[in-house]
Amino acid sequence: MCGIAGIISSFKPVSESNILKMTDAIIHRGPDGSGAWISDKKEVGLGHRRLSIIDLSNAGHQPMHYLNRYTITFNGEIYNYLELKQQLLAAGYQFNSVSDTEVILAAYDKYGEGCLKLFDGMFAFAIWDNQDHTLFLARDRFGEKPLFYAQVDGQFIFSSEIKALWAWGLPRKINGRMLFNYYYFKSLCNPDDLSETFYSNISQLKPAHSMLVIADGKILDSKCYWYIPEQAVHHEINDQEAKEKFSYIFSESVKRRLRSDVPVGSSLSGGLDSSVVVATINQLKESTVIQKTFSATFPGSKKDESNYINLILKSIKAEGYSCSPTDDSIASNIDRIIAHQDEPFNSLSIAAQYEVMRLARNNGVIVLLDGQGADEYLCGYPGHVDSYLIDLKTNNPSKYKQELETFHSVHSSNSINSINRRIKRMKMKKWMGPKMIDQVLLAKQKISGVSPLVNDLITSGDKVFYNRTYLHENLHTMLHYATFKGGLQELLRYADRNSMAHSIEVRLPFLSHELVEFVFSLPDHFKFRSGFTKFILRKGMENILPSEICWRKDKIGYEVPFSLVNGMELKNYLIEQLAP
Repeated sequence: MCGIAGIISSFKPVSESNILKMTDAIIHRGPDGSGAWISDKKEVGLGHRRLSIIDLSNAGHQPMHYLNRYTITFNGEIYNYLELKQQLLAAGYQFNSVSDTEVILAAYDKYGEGCLKLFDGMFAFAIWDNQDHTLFLARDRFGEKPLFYAQVDGQFIFSSEIKALWAWGLPRKINGRMLFNYYYFKSLCNPDDLSETFYSNISQLKPAHSMLVIADGKILDSKCYWYIPEQAVHHEINDQEAKEKFSYIFSESVKRRLRSDVPVGSSLSGGLDSSVVVATINQLKESTVIQKTFSATFPGSKKDESNYINLILKSIKAEGYSCSPTDDSIASNIDRIIAHQDEPFNSLSIAAQYEVMRLARNNGVIVLLDGQGADEYLCGYPGHVDSYLIDLKTNNPSKYKQELETFHSVHSSNSINSINRRIKRMKMKKWMGPKMIDQVLLAKQKISGVSPLVNDLITSGDKVFYNRTYLHENLHTMLHYATFKGGLQELLRYADRNSMAHSIEVRLPFLSHELVEFVFSLPDHFKFRSGFTKFILRKGMENILPSEICWRKDKIGYEVPFSLVNGMELKNYLIEQLAP
């Protein structure tokens, strides 16, 4: 886990000082070492900040060279690097380190861009080919690791964070279209173009994409190397087979993500997903190893999950640490959080996560496994159920009636996620449609009052509505949208910047692409059944979890139950920091 940066220049030599300016701006991503490399012709430079996780020796230093041809700067982890290394050794490749970085280089030499399909990991990297004079950049399937770039004056510059591009000298140019959709509709991504950022002169490489840049700084090609169809392709499978396969793939995902040469711990919210991760680690670790978990609690709040946290800790061998964010602690951290995020956010839940990351680092843990990612494709949010019920009502009315009655019965005492409110909202959304909802939200925001700064930054030409979808006609398209159209991107950005602010690496077992592919291939009743979301996850893990957690009925997001600022105040303050 590291920070990367680089420059290709077609008209003036690349200097080491410019590379170091960029990497110094992201020193928090890699406090354990730094590196800068300039090609002989000075047409390309690569920089690196190192957070040592795998192969702590100097042999893992970057930028790393291979076969007198390739040079790489790499951020992330390739979890199946040991298996790939065995295949490459059998093919005649040799290695000078025990790092996953060198495995990437050998795989790229053997398979070219096809190597990306072999990687189980989170990554953003750039490889300079000194023979072809090209720069190959790639980003992992879900976008766990960031990669931003800009083209200016015959130069191509890239980095793990936007602030490094500013350190190079790139000016801030607000993207008024993005700002318009954020301010009025809370959009943090353009669902039709995830390369767009809040700055008009800065783009990001899309998840599951690669890019080839030639020596004059021009983008030669950009490709998507992995996708899941938007239309459902369901495979018939019985409950027992599905349960066993899900459990196996998930366990293997956790096992791979425990590979580390530094201490590993877990985030524990008390919810189903993080509890599953912690319980699975408990099964996999050696009996003499005591797992460390890190949590945020909110004493006295209706949404405090301390009881569930304590319940899972009592059921396994673990050492739990917790923090209790307050108005004062959030206020003292907010400017640092904003500085690390580089772009706006929608709630202060991000502040609780920030404190959990700091807690882990202060207690000697450098790698954290986390349950993020499950909700988006396993039907974890109450709003996902809307699309399931809509589909049933149209195509299977009798089952719709049965599921609705069961849902009412199961959730009769659930005051947090009321089914009655869900049904009312579902009917209203369906009647209104996305265009009318957009107009209502726009009018509501204007009535609340528009910041003068927003009016200064947004011109009439910026008022372009993104193609938001508020209600989907079936569950598959709903989950596909949530996973690949922006919702997950927001959470991954928060986690990456918050963790790296404290030089922590976060690993997400639920984002094994094999697991996601499998779940998307299952019929809907494996995701929602008998009134319960994430049905296959609950069934697959019920033997390792306390039933009170496995079959919880309420869904509590990662929220802070405080009133430090309201939504309007937060947005206006963030926009003030966003402006040049």
